[in-house]
Amino acid sequence: MIERLVIFGATGDLTGRYLLPGLAALRAAGHLRDGFQLTGASREDWDSDEFRRWATAQLGRHAAGLPASARKAVVSSSGYRQVDVSDPAGVAAVVAGDGPVAAYLALPPKVFPAAVSALHEAGLPSGSRIVLEKPFGEDLASAMTLNRLLADLVPEQAVFRVDHFLAMTTVQNVLGTRLANRMLEPVWNAAHIAEVDIVWDESLALEGRAGYYDGAGALKDMLQNHLLQLLCLVAMEPPISLSERDLRDRKLDVLRSVRPLTEADIVRRTRRARYTAGRVGDRDVPAYTAEEGVDPARHTETFAEVELELDNWRWPGTIFRLRTGKALRRDRKEVAVRFRHVPHLPLGHSGEALPNVLRFGLDPENLALDLTGIGVHAHTLVPLRLTAQIDPPELPAYGRLLLDVLDGNAALSIRGDEAEEAWRVLIPVLSAWSKDLVPIEEYPAGSDGPQPRQRDGGKE
Repeated sequence: MIERLVIFGATGDLTGRYLLPGLAALRAAGHLRDGFQLTGASREDWDSDEFRRWATAQLGRHAAGLPASARKAVVSSSGYRQVDVSDPAGVAAVVAGDGPVAAYLALPPKVFPAAVSALHEAGLPSGSRIVLEKPFGEDLASAMTLNRLLADLVPEQAVFRVDHFLAMTTVQNVLGTRLANRMLEPVWNAAHIAEVDIVWDESLALEGRAGYYDGAGALKDMLQNHLLQLLCLVAMEPPISLSERDLRDRKLDVLRSVRPLTEADIVRRTRRARYTAGRVGDRDVPAYTAEEGVDPARHTETFAEVELELDNWRWPGTIFRLRTGKALRRDRKEVAVRFRHVPHLPLGHSGEALPNVLRFGLDPENLALDLTGIGVHAHTLVPLRLTAQIDPPELPAYGRLLLDVLDGNAALSIRGDEAEEAWRVLIPVLSAWSKDLVPIEEYPAGSDGPQPRQRDGGKE
């Protein structure tokens, strides 16, 4: 296990909100020993004492439920170095020391190439690992360039392209539920499943992230990485094992099977929109274009929806709908697997037999199955829902990811060819949207999003 972690960009929101609490959770669970060392590195003109005060405040805000002793241990193990991540000499001073180091780039994606190049010139101790946040690159060309830079720095097995969605309990339960239950896997195919909706709708608006979000948009921020990863887990063939190679190979198969989208497909099967002024719950939300730091001329979308089909034996004709949006009326974060209608209902029943839906709730984490049954009146069909709450995990998602990085378990990170293939799926969409082939719609903040289209996929 690596016992030195350097976080580049350590004074940002990612570190304060997720990485520090993740480390404190590891300490509380007994996964970090007393000799563990954390070094924060960033451009701010701080010293170690100032960083520790900041870290203490962040842990108090975002990890108050963890033991004070665990939080204190993380803070006391930390130090700070001011550094320009593009300066090899400064980077070399930060990573120098005894034994391997895990270098975590908690940085904007556009800075990754410069930081990786500086690490390459500085040199990393043998056995070191490098961690990169999503999105990996800004398009296919930049992802390929970044992969080449990383290949010159460390072996592929030492590169962790992390996506914290893969460490969420319910996301892993997508695989566990379908593969460990005899009654599900035989019907996990196009003959029985009409549609799969993979949704991450948020009531949160921009929340001060214009500097990053306006250059990315909903498609790059959520759909190209998080939601495509969920698609892989839902649609993949059963792997031989959950080892690094087997799991990643089957995920890559899914991405390679995505039917290429023509411009006509993109016009018909994709949507983009941005929110106007409105009210979400008890708060007024300004229009996206009025948010501080937003350039209205970019036409950045805050809502994106794409329908995909897979050209393989298991899924012909099933529609996979990926959707994400901000400033919506309610949070809806789930994978909804919609089964086809039954072929025949006995005569004499009133009411409608709705399709069965298996729902994997992502936040909060739960599992639900929508069925049809008999109501209080005989021969009357009514909807039924069976629900199960999932026990809280021992570690939060970022705690699990950090443990995998330190232990060298890359099964839940994304391999280089997989990262490139994910861009290939959506590059045609980005290209068509840049030509305005798909108009950008609008929806009021606090609504359910743009008006729904008439669906033409997944019909019986």
